Amino acid sequence: MPKILIIEDDTAFSQMLQKFLARHHFDVTPSSNLKEAESALDQDNFDLILSDVRLPEGDGVSFLSEIKKRHPHTQVILMTNFAEVKSAVKAIKKGAFDYLAKPFTPDRMLEVIQKALAANHVKEKASISLKRHNEVVLRYDPVHLTGQSEASLKLQQYISLVAPTNMSVLLIGESGTGKEVTARTIHKSSAREGKSFIAVDCGAIPKELASSEFFGHVKGSFTGAIEDKVGFFEAANGGTLFLDEIGNLSYENQIQLLRAIQERKIKRVGSTKEIQIDVRILAATNRDLTEAVSQGNFREDLLHRLNEFTLTIPSLHSRGEDLFLFANFFLKLANSELGKTIEGFSETVRQRMIQYHWPGNLRELKNVVKRSVLFTQEGLIQESALPQTLFSTDLQRKEENFSKQEYEKDLILRVLKKTNFNKSEAAKLLKMTRKTLYNKIKRYQLKV
Repeated sequence: MPKILIIEDDTAFSQMLQKFLARHHFDVTPSSNLKEAESALDQDNFDLILSDVRLPEGDGVSFLSEIKKRHPHTQVILMTNFAEVKSAVKAIKKGAFDYLAKPFTPDRMLEVIQKALAANHVKEKASISLKRHNEVVLRYDPVHLTGQSEASLKLQQYISLVAPTNMSVLLIGESGTGKEVTARTIHKSSAREGKSFIAVDCGAIPKELASSEFFGHVKGSFTGAIEDKVGFFEAANGGTLFLDEIGNLSYENQIQLLRAIQERKIKRVGSTKEIQIDVRILAATNRDLTEAVSQGNFREDLLHRLNEFTLTIPSLHSRGEDLFLFANFFLKLANSELGKTIEGFSETVRQRMIQYHWPGNLRELKNVVKRSVLFTQEGLIQESALPQTLFSTDLQRKEENFSKQEYEKDLILRVLKKTNFNKSEAAKLLKMTRKTLYNKIKRYQLKV
């Protein structure tokens, strides 16, 4: 059972973390200040430390250096209300595994903890916890429900077709449709099932640290490199590397990624030794990468490498027949997590859910169900437990969309007038390409 030390002076928040982590089978030790933390570290060895940055007797970033000196293999995740990229880079350069900005979701924290434990080669110790957590997830994950809609059945058919191969797969879909869950399903249905599955949020990696994160580094290769570090590619060797939000990688980092995929070998930062890798690449995006290529923001050759097979994850709106199949599973999950026995949804709630457009897809549905269970004492969920967003009408949504389009149209016209209708200058001010500006001028039928 992995051991976690929490360093947090906010008692209520610390207790919440303890309860959540204990439910997921972690051995948790709390401390409210640096003195208590030092005492705990003297008495026991921890796999991971969750530390607040702002503490009564100092700060977590400074204490981080001391931790890494005494316990170089203990992973550290810093938490703070003062989320700045510079602070994150500074902390990670000093040896922190990751940086969580409050408020963060329990799922996000659990995801980072799992990655930290995997990267630190404590998979054996973590196996019980991860296995139990995965059992909870898999029991309720909608991707394991084949669904009854045509869109869901087609998705399952494509997964079954591509999973046994070694093809790179590009997962395309709106936010909240379950792209990572789909990627995990592909991995579990492949010959790599018993190997590592490493999920990477490309949008959360600072550009300056991307090389170290992807390929690792050797001790002393740069300031703050106080020990050798295994990168994502090496950690996923023999298994699957899932690159979420791939469109957010900088152009420079795209080049490095392409080289690693093409050559199937990497070098840690500061090392001359080449490491052979055997990694299957799964990538996901909710952006139009073809458009990004045309705008010069994404490499076309990298897109072709990632896009050997495309899987479009359907929106919840497009598989409405499965709405209550998913909702009932999320209801079971919420009951389990909140210790309740809510029976289901009232007829008025069911109608409200059917009429709603679900822009946040399955993630939004899961959150709505959980919130509704929290606000329901017993029996069926009633309308009073639903969030206000579910009460917006189709007319309101059309009006909102119309207002956004009118705003954009007016903005483009004002900028064009400001630049004396110089489209190149206008495109720069609007932070879009000339091609995009021309398309919008045509769409809005602007007379320029």
